[in-house]
Amino acid sequence: MIIDMPYWTKVFKRILCFVLTILGLYLAFRLSIFYMPFLIAFIISLIIEPLIKKMMKKFKFKRRTSSIIIFIIVSAIILGSLVWGLITLFSEASNLLQGLNNYFDKAYSLFQNFINEFDFNKIKISDEVLGVIQNSTGGVLNALSVWIRNILNSLITIVTSIPVISIYFVITVMALYFICVDKIYILDQIEHHVPELWVKKLGKHLKDLTKTLGGYLKAQATLILVSFVVSLIGLYILHFVGFNIEYPLLMAIFIGFVDALPILGSGTVMVPWAIISGLNGDLNLGIAIIVLLIIMSIARQFLEPRLVSKNIGVHPIFTLIAMYTGFKFWGILGLLWGPIILIILKNVFATMIDGGFIKTIFDKK
Repeated sequence: MIIDMPYWTKVFKRILCFVLTILGLYLAFRLSIFYMPFLIAFIISLIIEPLIKKMMKKFKFKRRTSSIIIFIIVSAIILGSLVWGLITLFSEASNLLQGLNNYFDKAYSLFQNFINEFDFNKIKISDEVLGVIQNSTGGVLNALSVWIRNILNSLITIVTSIPVISIYFVITVMALYFICVDKIYILDQIEHHVPELWVKKLGKHLKDLTKTLGGYLKAQATLILVSFVVSLIGLYILHFVGFNIEYPLLMAIFIGFVDALPILGSGTVMVPWAIISGLNGDLNLGIAIIVLLIIMSIARQFLEPRLVSKNIGVHPIFTLIAMYTGFKFWGILGLLWGPIILIILKNVFATMIDGGFIKTIFDKK
């Protein structure tokens, strides 16, 4: 048997290239977590870069002057939002933690009342099955209570870690300042210390990746921010008007988080909330939540075509698989990371995917 060594050498090189790319992406992911303040500063700098350029063009300022002005404004907004958010989050999380058992007792009582009032003879459910449903409901509610309690405790621990938050904030702000003011110098230094061949290859990949992933993330961040702000303002208006909304900030954050997940949306939270409110006797609150959801949906539908390209080349089933895989690896945050990593992999291996992934590896060409 004659072994075609040049062919298998080529296959081995392609597999090795794929494995090294995956390891590189994993390392980049771990480093981004470790250097989170710098990553946040970099993302903010991308967002405010158009403002800096617009100010330079309109007022004929130098880049340094425009960067400092925008930096001061943005830093003041971030600091004010951070202080208000931490105080409000601590207050709402503490209150919710104290009254959590009461809320789940009410939910269990509501379910029991539904069980007692519903005529199960019509659908022929035996008493044994009904007993299992009742017992399992109690177990699910208890597990959900423990899960929410752990999240709230973690949130309170983060909020009360003022020294740590202060250090992260200061480092992020300083990094943002240097990135905005000395952007050209930083890019020149990177090109100076990196081989020219690397710069050309990385530049091409980064340009394509930034165009697809960067544009996608920026658009999604804008849409999520709009959903969060609209829901926050709407919930606070309902709260001040007299509706039974005790934790507007927590609910707005939760709605924004769910809205960030592909396939899902704010309706995943708000529709059940409205139904439960109606069943609990507060029909006005249920209607108000639905109206707020309609307003948010209109705002999103108006902005989405202008911000997001509908065709990012990823089918919803693969997005769902990526969300599930991310969840298994990293928990709740993995629901966000999974689709992002999927888009990165799709762009990095675009040539191989277009030609057929396995076919490209074992192709004799």
